[in-house]
Amino acid sequence: MQTVEIYDTTLRDGSQAEDISFSVDDKLRITEKLDELGIHYIEGGWPGSNPKDAEYFKKVKKLNLKNATVVAFGSTHRPKIKVESDSNVKSLIASEARILTIFGKTWDFHVTEALKISLEENLELIFNTVSYLKKYAEKVFFDAEHFFDGYKDNPEYSIKCLKTAQEAKADCIILCDTNGGSLPADVEKIVKEVKKSINTPLGIHAHNDSDCAVANSITAVLNGVTQVQGTMNGFGERCGNANLCSVIPNLQLKLGFKCLDEDRLKKLTEISRFIYEIANLIPFKRQPFVGESAFAHKGGVHVSAVRKRPETYEHIRPELVGNRQRILVSDLAGKSNILKKAEEFGINLDPNSPEVQAIVDAVKTLENEGFQFEGAEASLELLFRKTLGLKRKFFDLIGFRVIDEKRKGDEPTLSEATIMVKVGKSIEHTAATGNGPVNALDNALRKALERFYPELKKVKLKDYKVRVVNSGRGTASKVRVLVESGDEESVWSTVGVSENIIEASWQAIVDSIEYKLCREKIKKEKNESARTEI
Repeated sequence: MQTVEIYDTTLRDGSQAEDISFSVDDKLRITEKLDELGIHYIEGGWPGSNPKDAEYFKKVKKLNLKNATVVAFGSTHRPKIKVESDSNVKSLIASEARILTIFGKTWDFHVTEALKISLEENLELIFNTVSYLKKYAEKVFFDAEHFFDGYKDNPEYSIKCLKTAQEAKADCIILCDTNGGSLPADVEKIVKEVKKSINTPLGIHAHNDSDCAVANSITAVLNGVTQVQGTMNGFGERCGNANLCSVIPNLQLKLGFKCLDEDRLKKLTEISRFIYEIANLIPFKRQPFVGESAFAHKGGVHVSAVRKRPETYEHIRPELVGNRQRILVSDLAGKSNILKKAEEFGINLDPNSPEVQAIVDAVKTLENEGFQFEGAEASLELLFRKTLGLKRKFFDLIGFRVIDEKRKGDEPTLSEATIMVKVGKSIEHTAATGNGPVNALDNALRKALERFYPELKKVKLKDYKVRVVNSGRGTASKVRVLVESGDEESVWSTVGVSENIIEASWQAIVDSIEYKLCREKIKKEKNESARTEI
């Protein structure tokens, strides 16, 4: 099995994306995770460009990395300055990285228009920098910037740049599609031509401006390239870089190349989402292989088939990349969806019982009213239990009132909620304030119930989303509220729908609390049953 080296540049190229800014500690945490995944090379940054990257290279030496080698990135030395005197080159050496990557111009247009030097001078920059840095590093990689565009304009000169890096003893020459405009047919043709005159191992560094970065990377490997540079989740400038979360499983699971150990490949989804979290970005649900929706099935025909044979609608088994199959329940649901979800919820449901169709009908009716259960599985489980007569009533609402008050134009609005509930034979009447009417109502309800159900003290409201369901009616529109709650062990989501945003929020909050109490009741019954058996 042929090995393809994976070179991750999330910490450098990925951090150049809009809305992403990694601290030094962020970069160190990501480095450890990429090492855990088994990435071969981690490009830590450009130590000559900013103090943060210089600090990273000082601190990364203290990490006990087991699989990856950290790489420092920089450019060829500047014109009119000797290589040994160039501050960027000095910073690369000072980083003490075992492997150094430098980029140099290989498009004559950039040489004459951006650097404003002759084509011959540019070749000297490449040779001088690579050969000089070879004295200080175990390996030196050469990123041939804008290579594909350069080859299309002036193939003879672009190849001459690669030959110069080869003569300077570069250990790998990476062909860069810096503007991201090449198509797979371009890559195939040009890589084949390069291999006729270059013996040094080749790499590919593709940007995604034509949405072809993954395809271009795979095409390059199929034509003899042995190193792929990219980023986790495709982070990067403009439209991003080649997404390693797609490149790696495609190469390994479908084409038989060795990129990662099999056990480490199973960490791909976990680490993809970890990096989204550190970047403070919401994970892309529809991202291939690692997205939450990558193996989600909604149509009844699909669900019926995957319950029998998953490969009917799944191109790989999700467990191979650490993901999981999900069955969604919606107005498209059939009995197969309901049976699969019941199994996930731990509910025994006879496939031939009338309750199955009753649940299907209830879901379709509610979704027609604006409910959506794909992102609110806690509410869905409660609906199952209610329809099957398994849902216990933990409290009854006698009434609530929410007041918003604004005393001065430049002061924030004050929110207060008063609530009265009945638990068993006891009536609890209390009030609470909040930073908004929904927060006040949530606080008041918890305050009223915590005396009876102390486990609710551990529950926190983590997220709150409002979406207009029928936007044509303006302020009279129906809204859907999604509430995400969690405790020390898990996170769950609930939904409410109404023309009144407070009522919709109330429905979602009540479901959240009842779901927690329901799970606690089930857990207690299981523990008591286990003790009885002993």
